[in-house]
Amino acid sequence: MKKSVSLLGRFLNITEKVGNALPHPATLFALFALSILLISGLAAYFNWGAVHPSTGEAISPVNLLSREGLHRVMLEMVTNFTGFAPLGIVLVAMLGIGIAESSGLIGAGIRLLVLSSPKKWMTFVIVLAGILSNTASDIGYVLLIPLSGTIFLSMGRNPLVGMAAAFAGVSGGFSANLVLGTIDPLLAGLSEEAAQILNPAYEVNATANYYFMFVSTFVIAVTGTLVTEKVVAPRLGDYSGDEEPEEIKKLDGNEKKGLRWAGIVTLFLTALVLWGTLPENGFLRGTDGSILRSPIIKGVIALLFIFAAAAGMAYGFASGKFKNDGDVVDGMAKATKTLAVYIVLVFFAAQFVAYFKWSHLGEILAINGAIFLKSINIGTLPLLLMFIILAGIINMAMGSASAKWAIMAPVFIPMFMELGYSPELSQVVYRIGDSVTNLISPMMSFFALIIAFFQRYDKSASIGTVISTMLPYTLAFFIVWSALLLIWVYFGLPLGPGAGLHYNGELVN
Repeated sequence: MKKSVSLLGRFLNITEKVGNALPHPATLFALFALSILLISGLAAYFNWGAVHPSTGEAISPVNLLSREGLHRVMLEMVTNFTGFAPLGIVLVAMLGIGIAESSGLIGAGIRLLVLSSPKKWMTFVIVLAGILSNTASDIGYVLLIPLSGTIFLSMGRNPLVGMAAAFAGVSGGFSANLVLGTIDPLLAGLSEEAAQILNPAYEVNATANYYFMFVSTFVIAVTGTLVTEKVVAPRLGDYSGDEEPEEIKKLDGNEKKGLRWAGIVTLFLTALVLWGTLPENGFLRGTDGSILRSPIIKGVIALLFIFAAAAGMAYGFASGKFKNDGDVVDGMAKATKTLAVYIVLVFFAAQFVAYFKWSHLGEILAINGAIFLKSINIGTLPLLLMFIILAGIINMAMGSASAKWAIMAPVFIPMFMELGYSPELSQVVYRIGDSVTNLISPMMSFFALIIAFFQRYDKSASIGTVISTMLPYTLAFFIVWSALLLIWVYFGLPLGPGAGLHYNGELVN
């Protein structure tokens, strides 16, 4: 066993060195954008093209190094950035979640969930809480994981086991949830941009994978619990360190009062939404009376903002955490500060995606790639599994989910569309691969923090310690989640509201 861990540790050290040698993701996108300009010139010079298999239309590359191309690059640089779909939706979502997080609502909710659960259910509750914490971005990493170690130690169990269970939920179950989180609109925006390479009218809603991820929440929570109790806990054994158990503070009167008011506000808003959608002539239905084309689905980010902001303010003022409107604004400002690097990254990512679309390289690559995949005829299920594995491997060297999808989506979504698969299906396959290897990827942004948490209870803990502890979760999540996807595809179930598995649309010029 020691030899196996040692070999794994050496492999991961090499992976870490390779990953650290890569430029910053923003720099990568800048280089990718420049490379598209150069490749478009070469493609036009050598007349690389493709023939659309359905329409017979010849698709030729556009030289972006030409006079007209360079003019377009300069004139549309600003609008590429400001019109980039993921930018606005992530900013709006984070404003609402920032209020809920700064008020203390999310932290109090997690503590209440964990403290009110029976001990025999504690592992399941911790894994589930980790999955649910993804609604609030990074709160699971900074709050739930160390809290879970404290909880397990207070129960007389190995704190490393508790932190492993929490880490499995927070990071391994990154894409699953019962409600929409910031990752849903972010990925949907990137998917929409990529889908519009072939079909400019195609829309991908933030709810695109909701049904699948809702079910995945319980599947991953149960799987994580079983791995923790049957594999991780026996391997780590009893705790023999020097740390003494500490008491987890129960919610005080002000916090309970805040939760009551947050609950009342949430129930009121939910009732209002139901009143506007359940009746056939409800005021929140679409102009044609449809729920799928209603503001509830298409405007889900506004809904997320309203619910998070209202509940957060109710909790903040009732608990005394917020004294005035300035505290609310400070919470929103603090949330946007965390997006500073993301905004820089998006500027270059937006140029890359735009150039890819203008040059027609995406269509050419998609058609030729689809023709190749059809020629080898490996079948739907092996193709999906290969894509999951590819996303997982790339995740080992590049941690940001949005950065990877911004690169992969313009290539794979049009390719899968040419094969008859929907962008929503491509997105959900990517999300599985991206999630399962988060636990063992040194490039994951919080990996160093996890090592520090482990070192609190085990001074000799290192990368190999964390990886060897979390590897069983990665393998189990890959097998179970892939199996769930294959079952989903076999029965032809929708991935979300109005989001099917297949794409039958025609190319829109």
